[in-house]
Amino acid sequence: MYIWAPLEAYAGPISFLKNALFGKQTVEGVSERSITSQNVALLVAALNSDPNPSKGGGEITIVGDALYPDAGPLGTTADLEEASSSSDQISVYVVRDGDSLSQIAKMFGVSINTIIWANDIQRGDLIRGGQTLIILPISGVRHVVQKGDTVVSIAKKYQGDIKEIQDYNGIVGSAELAVGEIVVIPDGTIAGRLYTPSSGAYTSARGTQGPSYDGYYIRPVAGRRTQGLHGYNGVDLAASYGTPVVAAAGGNVIISREYGWNGGYGQYVVVSHLNGTQTLYAHLGANIVSAGDTVVQGQVIGYSGSTGRSTGPHLHFEVRGAQQPF
Repeated sequence: MYIWAPLEAYAGPISFLKNALFGKQTVEGVSERSITSQNVALLVAALNSDPNPSKGGGEITIVGDALYPDAGPLGTTADLEEASSSSDQISVYVVRDGDSLSQIAKMFGVSINTIIWANDIQRGDLIRGGQTLIILPISGVRHVVQKGDTVVSIAKKYQGDIKEIQDYNGIVGSAELAVGEIVVIPDGTIAGRLYTPSSGAYTSARGTQGPSYDGYYIRPVAGRRTQGLHGYNGVDLAASYGTPVVAAAGGNVIISREYGWNGGYGQYVVVSHLNGTQTLYAHLGANIVSAGDTVVQGQVIGYSGSTGRSTGPHLHFEVRGAQQPF
């Protein structure tokens, strides 16, 4: 049996074993328990093969008040909001017979590309039982700092966001990077090495099941639909730069991301509605609402743009929890 274990460091093996098995046993008037070869407990191997078992069933995970998307605008993994309890440690996973990259990626909540890039898996390579894989804690790229590297140059190389790189890696301002240091680029990409599960990514949509609320939503922009269902029950609607984007229905703004790659969504807004559904508006050029705001149907919430994974200005519009009306 292969055991998954995060890469963590401890002060010493004896203190680690003692604390892990018994914790701090000293209380007022009671001496600390002494550990000897006669009373030490035996370690028991983990029985759950899933290193991240605390997640919801089905295709959707609940993160705070928002629905976590399994797929982004172009079928990529989109990390909208990571749970605060998520590990920030790079992990090692030993492949079991029958494992696939997609299964492992889903298990750890990262994209397939993240695993491919971190382990330098070339096109056509197959993973095999017993192989050791490095798994990043989030979707993105792992970079080993070279002489002359800066946060700006790294962000440009991997199409990352400077502020997100600084925040995630604890880099303060223009602090100099140490050669050999590991920097994780959240939602970064490696040009020319983007794995696409299938050529039909646009036509393979998720979350399309649900009730039909005829007349509940209005079109967020006047433009025609330019792409069929793709990503998570989403459509692309034509809109030139700066076109006002309105709330398809009244509700509360639960997410408003004004910068960053965000799994390909770029700048986006999510609105929660009274009927239990949510709508998502992506690739915005500007957001004019904030999380916690209450909006009415038809209210302008932002302006169209081409942020994130987008080849031109348009609006990517998703409905979560109901059928896509457009």
